[in-house]
Amino acid sequence: MTTTQISAATDSLRARLGERVLTPDDERFAPTAALVIDGPQAPPALVVRPRDADDVALAVTVARDAGLPIAVRNGGHSFGRFGWVEDGLVLDLRLLADVDLDAAAWVGRAGGGTTAGAYTAAAGELGLATGFGDTGGVGVAGLTLGGGLGYLSRRDGLTLDNLLAADVVLADGRQVHASPDDEPDLFWALRGGGGNFGVVTRLHLRLVPQGPVYGGVLIVPLTARALADVVAVAHQAPEELTVMVNALVAPPLPFLPETIHGKQVLMLEIAWSGDVVDGDAAVAPLRALGPAYVDTLGPQPYPALFEGGPSGPPMRASGRTGFLQESAVDEVWAQRVLDGLAGSPAAVSVVGVRPLGGAIARVPADATAFAHRAHDLVVATTAMAPEPAASAVEAWSDTLASTLGLGGPAYANFLGTVGEEESRRAYPGATWDRLAAVKAVYDPDNVFRGNHNVPPAG
Repeated sequence: MTTTQISAATDSLRARLGERVLTPDDERFAPTAALVIDGPQAPPALVVRPRDADDVALAVTVARDAGLPIAVRNGGHSFGRFGWVEDGLVLDLRLLADVDLDAAAWVGRAGGGTTAGAYTAAAGELGLATGFGDTGGVGVAGLTLGGGLGYLSRRDGLTLDNLLAADVVLADGRQVHASPDDEPDLFWALRGGGGNFGVVTRLHLRLVPQGPVYGGVLIVPLTARALADVVAVAHQAPEELTVMVNALVAPPLPFLPETIHGKQVLMLEIAWSGDVVDGDAAVAPLRALGPAYVDTLGPQPYPALFEGGPSGPPMRASGRTGFLQESAVDEVWAQRVLDGLAGSPAAVSVVGVRPLGGAIARVPADATAFAHRAHDLVVATTAMAPEPAASAVEAWSDTLASTLGLGGPAYANFLGTVGEEESRRAYPGATWDRLAAVKAVYDPDNVFRGNHNVPPAG
């Protein structure tokens, strides 16, 4: 990419979008381009901040004609840093953050830059919800296109199962509406196929009634027996109970007692979304795991689960993931987790286990591009450290993933490594073939390749 091409594209966009086109010499560029996940790459050539779908179409067209690679950013949480592209154009969608809730029709509409926390707070004021993940700062669009596994998933399905339609800007600048009746092949591919097919500028999502939940955080001592037991409880629990299991060495964070800093602990993020008066009974098997270092469980508004989150400067993150059956998670497997955490070179290391099943498993495997319905659990390892420790952390991640048996199919939203082999883990077999065929129709030149990429067939 030449300086002349970049300058021409920048001038063309600034003529229409003015100060919403940022280059590295602009003081707003660095904080706007920054992601939650740090990395060593050179900066983008420019950042464009569209206000509507027409702005998105203009930016895509100019970038495509100039040969500029495109990255799309909303929440900035991608392990693969897909919201960043060296010497290319970053579409920062965070100005497309409107939320429109039609309670009578049970439909929520969210702009492509909306975060899970903002949408959930707005819906909560009406006693409604759409199930997302567990972090308020994550972008709704990126989460939905890859899956969406969170507090309501076992009861209501993945977020992508609750996507009713999407408005999309294609690689040729066209704007289309994808739904079961309009562009059905594209609609199928969007639900799990990631950002391969266009820029989603608006999502139409199913709303459900949701009052207070019984939930919060429970932290207990980590032992191999406790880890194996809690995974079994989480998977076999009623669909209204979600338990996100995290084994970690407690970092020195303000919300954790100093007495457990540096100790291996089991941190459980819990939500009972049934009748709140049954909450105590629902979480009793979890409280029985051991003496609690922290217990914040109790009735609370559902949106409160999305408040707070990580703070501080961006860190280099290393992540590995895979699916397992519950039968694989016994005390021997759990001891490997404890041993792996003990040998981590990272500032923060976590092994997370999330149960599937329930409504997730009731959707046919070929109904969407999420092909992993038959698995019991998603396991993810995460290590965060400053840049100088990156190589040691990556080696640790590879070793632990192998030890835990995470080399097979993978959940795209947790997949921290990039390349065709990794993409095929997210989209195995017939799913890959169908995605490639859809890609050939909607993006034959592979303009949208800043993702877990599926090249067009042929």
